[in-house]
Amino acid sequence: MVFSIRKWTSRIVFLVVFMILLFTVTGGYRWLADAISPVHPYREPKGDALKVFVTDPDSPDSGNAADRLRWFYWYGE
Repeated sequence: MVFSIRKWTSRIVFLVVFMILLFTVTGGYRWLADAISPVHPYREPKGDALKVFVTDPDSPDSGNAADRLRWFYWYGE
């Protein structure tokens, strides 16, 4: 079996260039995603701002069938 050094070096150069471009593109994509992404939505509010969470009311477990059906259609649970 004959090994062509020129052929193997061209393959190695191709792989090296491919890897360099791959890392450059993925790093650029990460940088762009960080630059475009909004501010962290779960951070503590600053100043007089308040973060409000809406909790669903408790389901009527002991209610009659009509109340439970109304609850299901209203809240989807």
